[in-house]
Amino acid sequence: MILRALAAAAAALTLAASPAAAETVYLTAGHFIDPVSGETVRDAAFVIENGAVTQRGTRASLKAPRGAKTVDLGQAYLMPGFIDMHVHLTSDAEDGPYYSLSLSDERMAIKGVKNARKTLLAGFTTVRNLGAESYGDVALRDAIEAGEVPGPRLLVSGPPVGITGGHCSDMNLLPSEYRLKGEGVANGPWEMRAKVRENIKYGVDLIKTCSTGGVLSKGTALGAAQGTIEEIEAIVEEAHARGLKVASHAHGTVGIRNAILAGVDTVEHGSIMDEATIQLAVEHGTYLSMDIYNTEYILSEGAKNGLLEESLAKERSISARQRASFSAAVKAGAKVVFGSDAGVYPHGLNGNQFSRMVTFGMTPMQALRAGTSFAAEALGRSGEVGCGDVGCKADFVAVTADPLADMQRLANVDFVMKGGVVYKQGGVPQASSF
Repeated sequence: MILRALAAAAAALTLAASPAAAETVYLTAGHFIDPVSGETVRDAAFVIENGAVTQRGTRASLKAPRGAKTVDLGQAYLMPGFIDMHVHLTSDAEDGPYYSLSLSDERMAIKGVKNARKTLLAGFTTVRNLGAESYGDVALRDAIEAGEVPGPRLLVSGPPVGITGGHCSDMNLLPSEYRLKGEGVANGPWEMRAKVRENIKYGVDLIKTCSTGGVLSKGTALGAAQGTIEEIEAIVEEAHARGLKVASHAHGTVGIRNAILAGVDTVEHGSIMDEATIQLAVEHGTYLSMDIYNTEYILSEGAKNGLLEESLAKERSISARQRASFSAAVKAGAKVVFGSDAGVYPHGLNGNQFSRMVTFGMTPMQALRAGTSFAAEALGRSGEVGCGDVGCKADFVAVTADPLADMQRLANVDFVMKGGVVYKQGGVPQASSF
Protein backbone atom coordinates (compact mmCIF):
# COMPACT_ATOMS: atom_id res chain seq x y z
CA MET A 1 0.00 0.00 0.00
CA ILE A 2 2.80 2.41 0.94
CA LEU A 3 4.76 1.56 -2.20
CA ARG A 4 1.66 2.16 -4.34
CA ALA A 5 1.17 5.54 -2.69
CA LEU A 6 4.78 6.48 -3.35
CA ALA A 7 4.59 5.29 -6.95
CA ALA A 8 1.34 7.18 -7.54
CA ALA A 9 2.86 10.35 -6.18
CA ALA A 10 5.89 9.82 -8.42
CA ALA A 11 3.68 9.60 -11.48
CA ALA A 12 1.59 12.60 -10.47
CA LEU A 13 4.38 14.94 -9.48
CA THR A 14 6.94 16.28 -11.98
CA LEU A 15 8.72 19.21 -10.40
CA ALA A 16 11.33 21.01 -12.48
CA ALA A 17 14.41 21.84 -10.42
CA SER A 18 14.47 25.63 -10.59
CA PRO A 19 10.76 26.63 -10.84
CA ALA A 20 9.60 24.06 -8.28
CA ALA A 21 11.40 25.72 -5.40
CA ALA A 22 9.11 28.74 -5.83
CA GLU A 23 5.91 26.65 -5.87
CA THR A 24 3.76 25.90 -2.85
CA VAL A 25 3.90 22.21 -1.90
CA TYR A 26 1.68 20.33 0.56
CA LEU A 27 3.64 17.34 1.90
CA THR A 28 2.00 14.64 4.03
CA ALA A 29 3.13 11.34 5.51
CA GLY A 30 1.80 8.78 7.96
CA HIS A 31 4.71 9.45 10.33
CA PHE A 32 7.27 12.20 10.87
CA ILE A 33 10.24 11.28 13.03
CA ASP A 34 11.31 14.57 14.59
CA PRO A 35 14.93 14.45 15.79
CA VAL A 36 14.61 17.82 17.52
CA SER A 37 11.81 16.72 19.86
CA GLY A 38 12.61 13.01 19.76
CA GLU A 39 8.98 12.25 18.97
CA THR A 40 7.22 10.55 16.08
CA VAL A 41 4.22 12.57 14.86
CA ARG A 42 1.40 10.68 13.16
CA ASP A 43 -0.30 11.98 10.00
CA ALA A 44 2.18 14.81 9.61
CA ALA A 45 1.58 17.66 7.17
CA PHE A 46 3.85 20.47 5.95
CA VAL A 47 3.31 23.50 3.75
CA ILE A 48 6.43 24.43 1.78
CA GLU A 49 7.00 27.75 0.05
CA ASN A 50 10.16 29.01 -1.64
CA GLY A 51 12.03 25.91 -0.52
CA ALA A 52 11.31 26.25 3.20
CA VAL A 53 8.69 24.99 5.68
CA THR A 54 6.13 27.73 6.32
CA GLN A 55 3.48 25.70 8.17
CA ARG A 56 3.51 22.43 10.07
CA GLY A 57 0.70 20.36 11.51
CA THR A 58 -1.26 17.18 10.86
CA ARG A 59 -3.47 16.08 8.01
CA ALA A 60 -6.47 16.91 10.19
CA SER A 61 -5.30 20.32 11.37
CA LEU A 62 -3.45 21.63 8.32
CA LYS A 63 -5.13 21.55 4.93
CA ALA A 64 -3.54 22.07 1.53
CA PRO A 65 -3.44 25.72 0.43
CA ARG A 66 -5.35 26.48 -2.73
CA GLY A 67 -3.25 25.74 -5.80
CA ALA A 68 -0.56 23.83 -3.88
CA LYS A 69 0.99 20.72 -5.36
CA THR A 70 0.28 17.74 -3.11
CA VAL A 71 2.88 15.11 -2.27
CA ASP A 72 1.17 12.38 -0.26
CA LEU A 73 3.52 9.67 0.97
CA GLY A 74 0.80 7.49 2.45
CA GLN A 75 1.96 5.79 5.63
CA ALA A 76 5.67 6.31 4.96
CA TYR A 77 8.13 7.43 7.66
CA LEU A 78 9.36 10.95 6.94
CA MET A 79 12.51 12.55 8.43
CA PRO A 80 14.60 15.67 7.84
CA GLY A 81 17.22 15.34 5.10
CA PHE A 82 20.43 13.76 6.34
CA ILE A 83 23.70 15.58 7.01
CA ASP A 84 27.11 13.98 6.42
CA MET A 85 29.92 15.91 8.08
CA HIS A 86 32.79 14.25 6.19
CA VAL A 87 32.81 13.35 2.50
CA HIS A 88 35.22 13.56 -0.45
CA LEU A 89 33.01 14.12 -3.48
CA THR A 90 35.84 14.65 -5.97
CA SER A 91 37.39 11.25 -5.14
CA ASP A 92 36.32 7.71 -5.99
CA ALA A 93 37.13 4.74 -3.76
CA GLU A 94 37.91 2.61 -6.79
CA ASP A 95 40.79 4.89 -7.84
CA GLY A 96 44.02 3.69 -6.26
CA PRO A 97 46.63 6.22 -5.10
CA TYR A 98 48.94 5.99 -8.09
CA TYR A 99 46.07 5.98 -10.59
CA SER A 100 44.75 9.12 -8.90
CA LEU A 101 47.96 10.93 -9.91
CA SER A 102 46.84 10.65 -13.53
CA LEU A 103 43.62 12.56 -12.89
CA SER A 104 43.52 16.26 -13.71
CA ASP A 105 41.85 18.71 -11.39
CA GLU A 106 39.12 19.12 -14.00
CA ARG A 107 38.55 15.37 -14.15
CA MET A 108 38.19 15.21 -10.38
CA ALA A 109 35.70 18.07 -10.41
CA ILE A 110 33.60 16.15 -12.94
CA LYS A 111 33.71 13.13 -10.66
CA GLY A 112 32.32 15.47 -8.03
CA VAL A 113 29.26 16.15 -10.19
CA LYS A 114 28.57 12.42 -10.47
CA ASN A 115 29.12 11.78 -6.79
CA ALA A 116 27.05 14.75 -5.64
CA ARG A 117 24.04 13.28 -7.43
CA LYS A 118 24.60 9.86 -5.84
CA THR A 119 24.88 11.45 -2.40
CA LEU A 120 21.68 13.44 -2.81
CA LEU A 121 19.74 10.39 -3.99
CA ALA A 122 20.97 8.56 -0.87
CA GLY A 123 19.10 11.12 1.22
CA PHE A 124 21.98 13.39 2.21
CA THR A 125 20.80 16.91 1.51
CA THR A 126 23.64 18.73 3.30
CA VAL A 127 27.29 17.60 3.45
CA ARG A 128 30.73 18.93 4.32
CA ASN A 129 33.36 18.24 1.67
CA LEU A 130 36.70 18.01 3.46
CA GLY A 131 39.43 18.40 0.90
CA ALA A 132 39.59 19.00 -2.86
CA GLU A 133 42.35 19.93 -5.29
CA SER A 134 42.32 23.39 -6.90
CA TYR A 135 39.07 24.35 -5.15
CA GLY A 136 37.09 21.86 -7.19
CA ASP A 137 34.61 21.58 -4.33
CA VAL A 138 34.08 25.35 -4.35
CA ALA A 139 33.16 25.15 -8.05
CA LEU A 140 30.88 22.17 -7.37
CA ARG A 141 29.12 23.99 -4.52
CA ASP A 142 28.53 27.02 -6.69
CA ALA A 143 27.20 24.93 -9.61
CA ILE A 144 24.75 23.17 -7.29
CA GLU A 145 23.59 26.47 -5.77
CA ALA A 146 23.07 27.89 -9.28
CA GLY A 147 20.86 24.91 -10.19
CA GLU A 148 23.26 23.78 -12.92
CA VAL A 149 23.86 20.30 -11.44
CA PRO A 150 22.00 18.35 -8.74
CA GLY A 151 23.57 17.69 -5.39
CA PRO A 152 23.44 18.30 -1.65
CA ARG A 153 23.86 21.67 -0.02
CA LEU A 154 27.66 21.85 0.31
CA LEU A 155 30.03 23.34 2.84
CA VAL A 156 33.54 22.99 1.44
CA SER A 157 37.11 23.28 2.66
CA GLY A 158 39.18 23.42 -0.52
CA PRO A 159 42.80 22.19 -0.10
CA PRO A 160 43.59 21.07 3.47
CA VAL A 161 46.20 23.09 5.36
CA GLY A 162 49.08 21.21 6.99
CA ILE A 163 52.76 20.39 7.27
CA THR A 164 55.29 19.21 4.71
CA GLY A 165 54.96 15.45 4.24
CA GLY A 166 51.75 15.40 6.24
CA HIS A 167 48.58 13.43 5.65
CA CYS A 168 45.97 15.31 3.61
CA SER A 169 48.08 18.43 3.04
CA ASP A 170 51.02 16.99 1.07
CA MET A 171 51.56 14.32 -1.61
CA ASN A 172 54.14 11.67 -0.75
CA LEU A 173 53.76 9.15 -3.58
CA LEU A 174 56.66 10.22 -5.86
CA PRO A 175 60.41 10.65 -5.26
CA SER A 176 61.97 14.05 -4.71
CA GLU A 177 62.95 14.74 -8.33
CA TYR A 178 59.26 15.16 -9.24
CA ARG A 179 58.88 18.03 -6.75
CA LEU A 180 55.29 16.98 -6.05
CA LYS A 181 53.81 19.15 -3.31
CA GLY A 182 50.33 19.65 -1.93
CA GLU A 183 48.56 22.98 -2.40
CA GLY A 184 47.98 23.50 1.31
CA VAL A 185 51.49 22.79 2.63
CA ALA A 186 52.66 25.22 5.30
CA ASN A 187 55.18 25.17 8.16
CA GLY A 188 55.11 27.43 11.18
CA PRO A 189 52.23 29.53 12.48
CA TRP A 190 52.58 32.40 9.99
CA GLU A 191 52.64 30.12 6.97
CA MET A 192 49.56 28.36 8.34
CA ARG A 193 47.79 31.70 8.68
CA ALA A 194 48.75 32.59 5.09
CA LYS A 195 47.26 29.35 3.74
CA VAL A 196 44.05 29.89 5.68
CA ARG A 197 43.81 33.39 4.23
CA GLU A 198 44.41 32.01 0.74
CA ASN A 199 41.65 29.43 1.13
CA ILE A 200 39.25 32.09 2.37
CA LYS A 201 40.19 34.28 -0.60
CA TYR A 202 39.06 31.53 -2.97
CA GLY A 203 35.71 30.94 -1.32
CA VAL A 204 35.85 28.08 1.19
CA ASP A 205 33.24 27.63 3.93
CA LEU A 206 35.55 26.05 6.51
CA ILE A 207 39.17 25.03 7.01
CA LYS A 208 40.45 21.48 7.20
CA THR A 209 43.77 20.51 8.73
CA CYS A 210 45.37 17.25 9.82
CA SER A 211 46.94 16.84 13.24
CA THR A 212 48.04 13.21 12.78
CA GLY A 213 49.01 10.85 9.99
CA GLY A 214 46.39 8.91 8.07
CA VAL A 215 45.48 5.50 6.73
CA LEU A 216 45.62 6.28 3.01
CA SER A 217 48.75 8.45 2.91
CA LYS A 218 52.19 7.04 2.25
CA GLY A 219 54.78 7.43 4.97
CA THR A 220 52.60 8.82 7.76
CA ALA A 221 51.95 7.18 11.13
CA LEU A 222 48.49 7.15 12.70
CA GLY A 223 49.77 7.84 16.18
CA ALA A 224 52.24 10.56 15.21
CA ALA A 225 51.20 14.16 15.78
CA GLN A 226 51.37 16.50 12.79
CA GLY A 227 52.08 20.13 13.49
CA THR A 228 52.50 21.80 16.85
CA ILE A 229 49.76 23.18 19.01
CA GLU A 230 51.00 26.66 18.05
CA GLU A 231 50.53 25.85 14.35
CA ILE A 232 47.03 24.49 14.87
CA GLU A 233 46.16 27.46 17.08
CA ALA A 234 47.23 29.79 14.27
CA ILE A 235 44.89 27.99 11.86
CA VAL A 236 42.02 28.15 14.34
CA GLU A 237 42.54 31.79 15.29
CA GLU A 238 42.74 32.90 11.66
CA ALA A 239 39.66 30.90 10.65
CA HIS A 240 37.56 31.87 13.66
CA ALA A 241 38.43 35.54 13.17
CA ARG A 242 36.78 35.28 9.75
CA GLY A 243 33.79 33.30 11.02
CA LEU A 244 34.87 29.91 9.67
CA LYS A 245 34.96 26.64 11.58
CA VAL A 246 37.93 24.23 11.60
CA ALA A 247 37.88 20.46 11.16
CA SER A 248 40.97 18.47 12.09
CA HIS A 249 41.68 14.94 10.89
CA ALA A 250 43.19 13.10 13.87
CA HIS A 251 43.67 9.39 14.60
CA GLY A 252 46.28 9.34 17.39
CA THR A 253 45.74 10.46 20.96
CA VAL A 254 48.40 13.20 21.02
CA GLY A 255 47.16 14.75 17.79
CA ILE A 256 43.55 14.59 18.99
CA ARG A 257 44.46 16.34 22.23
CA ASN A 258 46.48 18.98 20.35
CA ALA A 259 43.51 19.70 18.09
CA ILE A 260 41.07 19.98 20.98
CA LEU A 261 43.39 22.22 23.02
CA ALA A 262 43.97 24.41 19.96
CA GLY A 263 40.22 24.97 19.70
CA VAL A 264 39.17 23.11 16.55
CA ASP A 265 35.42 22.71 16.12
CA THR A 266 35.36 19.08 14.98
CA VAL A 267 37.78 16.19 15.27
CA GLU A 268 37.56 13.80 12.33
CA HIS A 269 37.99 10.04 12.91
CA GLY A 270 39.10 10.20 16.56
CA SER A 271 40.38 6.64 16.39
CA ILE A 272 42.62 6.28 19.44
CA MET A 273 41.02 8.01 22.40
CA ASP A 274 41.58 7.19 26.02
CA GLU A 275 39.21 8.22 28.81
CA ALA A 276 41.10 11.44 29.50
CA THR A 277 40.98 12.51 25.84
CA ILE A 278 37.27 11.83 25.58
CA GLN A 279 36.69 13.85 28.75
CA LEU A 280 38.75 16.68 27.25
CA ALA A 281 36.46 16.67 24.20
CA VAL A 282 33.43 16.78 26.49
CA GLU A 283 34.83 19.67 28.51
CA HIS A 284 35.70 21.70 25.39
CA GLY A 285 32.46 20.89 23.60
CA THR A 286 34.38 19.52 20.63
CA TYR A 287 32.30 17.59 18.11
CA LEU A 288 33.60 14.16 17.11
CA SER A 289 32.94 13.02 13.54
CA MET A 290 33.78 9.32 13.67
CA ASP A 291 33.47 7.10 10.60
CA ILE A 292 32.93 3.45 11.54
CA TYR A 293 31.49 1.92 8.38
CA ASN A 294 34.22 2.51 5.81
CA THR A 295 36.63 0.01 7.38
CA GLU A 296 34.45 -2.77 6.00
CA TYR A 297 34.97 -1.55 2.45
CA ILE A 298 38.68 -0.81 2.82
CA LEU A 299 39.48 -4.27 4.15
CA SER A 300 37.29 -6.13 1.64
CA GLU A 301 37.98 -4.10 -1.52
CA GLY A 302 41.09 -2.03 -0.85
CA ALA A 303 43.66 -4.44 -2.28
CA LYS A 304 41.64 -4.84 -5.49
CA ASN A 305 41.47 -1.05 -5.81
CA GLY A 306 45.23 -0.72 -5.57
CA LEU A 307 45.63 0.56 -2.02
CA LEU A 308 49.16 0.30 -0.70
CA GLU A 309 49.86 -2.59 1.65
CA GLU A 310 51.05 0.05 4.11
CA SER A 311 47.55 1.54 4.09
CA LEU A 312 45.83 -1.82 4.44
CA ALA A 313 48.06 -2.66 7.40
CA LYS A 314 47.20 0.64 9.07
CA GLU A 315 43.49 0.01 8.55
CA ARG A 316 43.75 -3.47 10.04
CA SER A 317 45.53 -2.01 13.06
CA ILE A 318 43.03 0.77 13.68
CA SER A 319 39.52 -0.47 12.82
CA ALA A 320 38.67 -2.25 16.09
CA ARG A 321 40.29 0.51 18.15
CA GLN A 322 38.33 3.21 16.33
CA ARG A 323 35.02 1.48 16.97
CA ALA A 324 35.93 1.04 20.63
CA SER A 325 36.69 4.76 20.83
CA PHE A 326 33.32 5.50 19.22
CA SER A 327 31.52 3.39 21.82
CA ALA A 328 33.41 4.99 24.69
CA ALA A 329 32.75 8.51 23.38
CA VAL A 330 29.02 7.84 23.04
CA LYS A 331 28.86 6.35 26.53
CA ALA A 332 30.69 9.37 27.98
CA GLY A 333 28.20 11.79 26.42
CA ALA A 334 30.61 13.35 23.91
CA LYS A 335 29.18 15.25 20.95
CA VAL A 336 29.35 12.55 18.27
CA VAL A 337 28.02 13.50 14.83
CA PHE A 338 27.57 11.60 11.57
CA GLY A 339 30.68 11.61 9.35
CA SER A 340 31.14 8.79 6.86
CA ASP A 341 34.37 9.57 4.93
CA ALA A 342 32.54 8.69 1.70
CA GLY A 343 35.03 8.64 -1.14
CA VAL A 344 37.08 6.16 0.84
CA TYR A 345 34.15 3.86 0.02
CA PRO A 346 31.70 4.41 -2.88
CA HIS A 347 29.47 7.46 -2.70
CA GLY A 348 25.79 6.80 -2.18
CA LEU A 349 26.40 4.17 0.49
CA ASN A 350 26.59 6.80 3.24
CA GLY A 351 23.40 5.59 4.92
CA ASN A 352 25.01 2.28 5.86
CA GLN A 353 26.72 4.04 8.74
CA PHE A 354 23.46 4.64 10.63
CA SER A 355 23.08 0.97 11.53
CA ARG A 356 26.73 0.70 12.58
CA MET A 357 26.33 3.66 14.91
CA VAL A 358 23.57 1.73 16.65
CA THR A 359 25.61 -1.49 16.70
CA PHE A 360 28.44 0.33 18.46
CA GLY A 361 26.50 2.11 21.15
CA MET A 362 23.94 4.66 20.00
CA THR A 363 20.20 4.37 20.27
CA PRO A 364 18.39 4.67 16.91
CA MET A 365 17.23 8.18 17.81
CA GLN A 366 20.76 9.20 18.80
CA ALA A 367 22.05 7.98 15.45
CA LEU A 368 19.32 9.86 13.57
CA ARG A 369 20.05 13.02 15.53
CA ALA A 370 23.78 12.61 14.82
CA GLY A 371 22.94 12.79 11.12
CA THR A 372 20.34 15.57 11.32
CA SER A 373 19.71 18.07 14.14
CA PHE A 374 22.95 17.45 16.03
CA ALA A 375 25.05 17.72 12.88
CA ALA A 376 23.22 20.96 12.09
CA GLU A 377 24.25 22.24 15.51
CA ALA A 378 27.88 21.40 14.74
CA LEU A 379 27.60 23.33 11.48
CA GLY A 380 26.12 26.33 13.28
CA ARG A 381 22.91 25.88 11.26
CA SER A 382 20.35 24.72 13.80
CA GLY A 383 16.85 25.70 12.75
CA GLU A 384 17.92 25.76 9.11
CA VAL A 385 18.83 22.17 8.21
CA GLY A 386 18.36 18.81 9.92
CA CYS A 387 14.89 19.84 11.14
CA GLY A 388 11.25 20.04 10.09
CA ASP A 389 10.07 23.12 11.94
CA VAL A 390 8.75 26.33 10.41
CA GLY A 391 11.70 28.18 8.89
CA CYS A 392 13.73 25.03 8.18
CA LYS A 393 14.83 24.20 4.66
CA ALA A 394 12.34 21.80 3.08
CA ASP A 395 14.79 18.89 3.07
CA PHE A 396 13.12 15.52 3.70
CA VAL A 397 13.71 11.81 3.24
CA ALA A 398 11.28 8.93 3.70
CA VAL A 399 11.26 5.15 3.90
CA THR A 400 8.33 2.75 3.86
CA ALA A 401 8.88 1.18 7.30
CA ASP A 402 9.97 2.44 10.72
CA PRO A 403 13.74 3.05 10.61
CA LEU A 404 13.95 3.23 14.40
CA ALA A 405 13.13 -0.50 14.39
CA ASP A 406 15.85 -1.23 11.81
CA MET A 407 18.30 1.54 10.96
CA GLN A 408 19.62 -0.37 7.97
CA ARG A 409 16.48 0.85 6.20
CA LEU A 410 18.19 4.23 5.92
CA ALA A 411 20.79 2.71 3.60
CA ASN A 412 18.23 2.88 0.76
CA VAL A 413 15.67 5.64 1.11
CA ASP A 414 12.51 5.84 -1.00
CA PHE A 415 11.95 9.60 -1.10
CA VAL A 416 14.28 12.60 -1.25
CA MET A 417 13.30 16.28 -1.25
CA LYS A 418 15.80 19.12 -1.06
CA GLY A 419 14.65 22.71 -0.83
CA GLY A 420 11.10 21.73 -1.77
CA VAL A 421 12.17 19.89 -4.94
CA VAL A 422 11.56 16.14 -5.21
CA TYR A 423 14.60 14.25 -6.49
CA LYS A 424 13.56 10.69 -5.66
CA GLN A 425 10.08 9.22 -5.29
CA GLY A 426 9.04 5.61 -4.79
CA GLY A 427 12.72 4.71 -4.90
CA VAL A 428 13.01 6.19 -8.43
CA PRO A 429 15.06 9.30 -9.34
CA GLN A 430 12.81 12.01 -10.78
CA ALA A 431 14.14 12.81 -14.24
CA SER A 432 12.43 16.22 -14.33
CA SER A 433 14.44 17.34 -11.31
CA PHE A 434 17.83 16.76 -12.95
